[in-house]
Amino acid sequence: MNLAIPLFLIILYSCFYNKLSKIKNANLANLSFLFLISFAIGHALLKHGLSFYYIPIAIIPMLSVLLFNNLEVGYFLSIGTSLSLASLTAEPFKAWFIFMTSCSCAILLVEKAHKRTTVIQAGLIAGLMQLISLVLLEHFWINSPERYLIIMINNLICGVIVLGVLPVFEQLLRTVTNISLLELADTHHPILQRMILEAPGTYHHSLIVGNLSDSACTTIGANGLLARIGAYYHDIGKLQKPEYFIENQQIKKNLHDALSPTMSKLIIMNHIKEGVDLAKKYSLSPALWDFIQQHHGNSLVYYFYRRALEGKEEDQEVTEEGFRYPGPKPNTKETAVVLLADSVEAATRTLKDPTPANIEEVVHKVINNKFIDGQLDECELTLKDIEKISSVFTRILSGIYHSRVNYS
Repeated sequence: MNLAIPLFLIILYSCFYNKLSKIKNANLANLSFLFLISFAIGHALLKHGLSFYYIPIAIIPMLSVLLFNNLEVGYFLSIGTSLSLASLTAEPFKAWFIFMTSCSCAILLVEKAHKRTTVIQAGLIAGLMQLISLVLLEHFWINSPERYLIIMINNLICGVIVLGVLPVFEQLLRTVTNISLLELADTHHPILQRMILEAPGTYHHSLIVGNLSDSACTTIGANGLLARIGAYYHDIGKLQKPEYFIENQQIKKNLHDALSPTMSKLIIMNHIKEGVDLAKKYSLSPALWDFIQQHHGNSLVYYFYRRALEGKEEDQEVTEEGFRYPGPKPNTKETAVVLLADSVEAATRTLKDPTPANIEEVVHKVINNKFIDGQLDECELTLKDIEKISSVFTRILSGIYHSRVNYS
């Protein structure tokens, strides 16, 4: 049995590999870690003579769905844990059936959970379904009714335990759940408060990018909430020198006019590094660091590159590589959408006549340029996804910049 369990997990992982390999942090080591915790708890309870009704089987499946935001991971761990623990009981089929009923119900109920109460409700409903499955298996014969109370209390405790240990697992697996993301959306977060006071233009820009990204990601089946919160924090590096970014500058004053193109591009590009430093200082989840590092990919800082070309001397060499962001390029759909939304919002803001037709033209031009420049090479966006994203951006931006009737 000691050898069969890890072998079974490895075989099961290989069956799900194509799906799981695309999910960040859902590697064999992390899944084995979660499986072993669940198995160790169940094994300890059984070893001390307790019935399998006492095993809090729903904890790990609920945790896995919340942590990885994916149903396949939850079912993967549920199958492995349920079969392994059921094989240690006197009634393996009954134990497996009850375990899987509870796990399946809990997984479906906590999928995309945005509230802590949803996790508690999931535990209660999973307990009720487990109870019903037990009654059906025993053909409605009520024997030892205290078991039903044990099942209900056990599943309620599962929900409470999941909420208690969730922050610990987020840190261990370097990920973030939807529940934590909503907490980061609170405008009273110290970083967002600083942006409101010190860089209001950047804050407003980030809100629009967040709304664009959320809607676009939802349309293509990506995690809209993650993209929205990632967009809120993607430009926090501008807090170090907010006055050097156009959205925070006074209309008739541009500090870059007094600087060389090389110095200007260093200040602009450095907001990536400073953003990551601030994220570490304020203990933001590493899942948000990707949005800070990847929202420009290795794009060209075109304005200052052009200025450098126009002002260069005969013996001076100006290379395009010297005016590109350090990267990396976006490697998920969510970070890629934020990159596109960031560029599109900035470009649309410069339009003198923001009609729907002009906005649509700018959106297509910006996205095509990013595609041609190779910024989307490392993510999984398809051409169909890109078309949907373009349509969403055009619709939302046209609504923001729609013409108004002058009633004065």
